[in-house]
Amino acid sequence: MLWLVGLLFVLIILRIPIAFALGFVSFLGIMMTDLGLLINVARKVFTGVDSFTLVAIPLFILAGEIMTYGGISKRLIDFSKTLVGHLPGGLAMVVVLASMFFSALTGTAIAAAAAIGGMLIPAMNKEGYDIRFSSSLVATSATIGPIIPPSIVLILYGVIAGESIGELFLAGVVPGVLMGAGLMIYSFVIGKKEGYYSRSERASLLEVLKGAKDAILAIIMPLIIIGGIVLGIFTPTESGVIAVVYAIIIGMFVYRELSLKDLYPIFLSTAKTTATIIFLIGSASLFIWFLSYNRIPTEIVNMLGGVAENPILLLLIINVILLLAGTFIDTISAVSIFTPLFLPLVTNAGIDPVHFGIILAVNLTIGMVTPPLGVCLFVTSSIAKIKVPQMFKYLIPQVAILILVLLAITYIPGLALLPLNFFEM
Repeated sequence: MLWLVGLLFVLIILRIPIAFALGFVSFLGIMMTDLGLLINVARKVFTGVDSFTLVAIPLFILAGEIMTYGGISKRLIDFSKTLVGHLPGGLAMVVVLASMFFSALTGTAIAAAAAIGGMLIPAMNKEGYDIRFSSSLVATSATIGPIIPPSIVLILYGVIAGESIGELFLAGVVPGVLMGAGLMIYSFVIGKKEGYYSRSERASLLEVLKGAKDAILAIIMPLIIIGGIVLGIFTPTESGVIAVVYAIIIGMFVYRELSLKDLYPIFLSTAKTTATIIFLIGSASLFIWFLSYNRIPTEIVNMLGGVAENPILLLLIINVILLLAGTFIDTISAVSIFTPLFLPLVTNAGIDPVHFGIILAVNLTIGMVTPPLGVCLFVTSSIAKIKVPQMFKYLIPQVAILILVLLAITYIPGLALLPLNFFEM
């Protein structure tokens, strides 16, 4: 039955929608195994999406959409300028810092690329930045979105793997900060080399305090969400409700940039995105059950032999596979496919499932800036009005930085698990 996994990837390469490919392979495998098992198809699809925790996904998507409309991103950018705008490559560093702030609000890369790119790519162009550098940096900075909590990718992994969403959120903090720090250092080096300066002098304390005052309501939201989950005050799903209500109140009554007429396109966009994800999760649930029933993970372990028992080699192989897969499979689909395939292998090798969840998420988000899929690249290239290959000069070193961070968190588990250990003390 292992050949059916190969068939799945053939269908994906042929551009068959992932949800249909998963469903077809599972259905074909069930028919070849035992026709009597067909009774389980509808049941497994339904039970796969019948999860209270999954409600958090549309809620965080909705919160992110509301924040984009509500003027929150502009205030985060203005605050970031007061912090690092005076440094070499200051506006480039603002891109990274604003992406980190925005990531902590929305948990999605595409939203960050569109919101930050729409404002800062034209601004960087006006200040003389190379358009290839600015557009590639916005795209790579946006990949921090699915890592820094709250994260839709980590919620999905947690549901499939049966792991604590709160622990996954905590484990995503340090890797996300490391990704941002690496890109900020790169921006500083390029800024110094090319003479990119946004402002001649450091912002005054008064300017910083004013920027903080304008952005504070946006900044404290992720603290409320993560703090509430970690302290057991509310569940991840309830935190999604809080995020939506908070975003509406701030956008409509405090910043006054969100109106009732904006809510219809926001709800429509959220419904379309959610329907796609839920359909995919249902197909993935059937695929997961099919894998378990036919003991395909065990076959993979036996095929790998001694490698499956060596954590260093196993993680290296998994990293390579995920980096390659991320170039042509979208993140949500890849989580649905690879979690059931690899999770039994890593647990068998003694690797912490929470640690593996972060490795998986970082790998697949890097795929969002690697061709041919590279959705964030297409977003920023359309804003910058350039072709994706034109970004490669600056994109390659930026991706290299993200891969170095990936290797660090892969082989130094403490980087990701440090916050968990801290809260256990």
